[in-house]
Amino acid sequence: MSSTILDHVRLREIAKLRRDEFARAEPYRHTVIDDFLPSDIAEKVRSEFDRSESGWAHYYHYNQRKLAITELEQMGPVTQAVVNELQSPAFLRFLEGLTGLEELLADPHLDGAGMHQTLPGGHLNIHTDFLAHPLQKTWSREINVIIYFNHGFRDEWNGNLEMWDRGMTRAVQSVLPSFNRCVVFCTSRDSLHGHPRPLACPEGDSRKSLALYYFRERPAQPELQPTAYHARPEDSIAKRLLMRADTGLIRLYSMLRRYVGVRDSLVSRLLRYF
Repeated sequence: MSSTILDHVRLREIAKLRRDEFARAEPYRHTVIDDFLPSDIAEKVRSEFDRSESGWAHYYHYNQRKLAITELEQMGPVTQAVVNELQSPAFLRFLEGLTGLEELLADPHLDGAGMHQTLPGGHLNIHTDFLAHPLQKTWSREINVIIYFNHGFRDEWNGNLEMWDRGMTRAVQSVLPSFNRCVVFCTSRDSLHGHPRPLACPEGDSRKSLALYYFRERPAQPELQPTAYHARPEDSIAKRLLMRADTGLIRLYSMLRRYVGVRDSLVSRLLRYF
């Protein structure tokens, strides 16, 4: 396969045309790019989701229910090539041109990133992402890139990416996770997002995405800020309490990862068992 998958000339033009739009976007800085990968590459990545029967970690707890492959060698060859391209210096320059952020770093660990798949009934409550890398202690998380691989996805399947305002009063944006659509957004305390309602796609189908996260080196170690889940106005008191308790457990787990070296694979096995 060619070492260059993306059309970097096109990406440079997109960065130039959308930089101001990205900076002004509500509820936080983001953009949506359709037809992101060459169509034949996108189709091959989608097929590798269906062929990947092993390597899936189970992220099953109160605030989310999804599968993920976060180790590059467990992915199919085309997906590996796409990930490598998305971590290339040329792609980092595109992100810097689009976002205005300088000296971005790709994550060789793919911590929390990679192939994500949600089956019917799965969900991801509204949240802000971890803002400090649990292993690279001086890295702060800056950018999320998510590419979707879903044909014929419908609004009524409840899998749209919702972007909420900072007061958690409403979803300002609802992005259909359409095939070969890419969402780029800044990661911060205000970047509230998720798909909180149980996925209602047909049995045998799923919500498929490839996610990569980008960082910057800081002169001092950033505070460890794990994923934090937030209740919607319609959520019950009982649900709010359970969400808060689960968020506390995630904070404890993040500390164990950084200071003790607990691995995702161990927790995945425990969650799958229970």
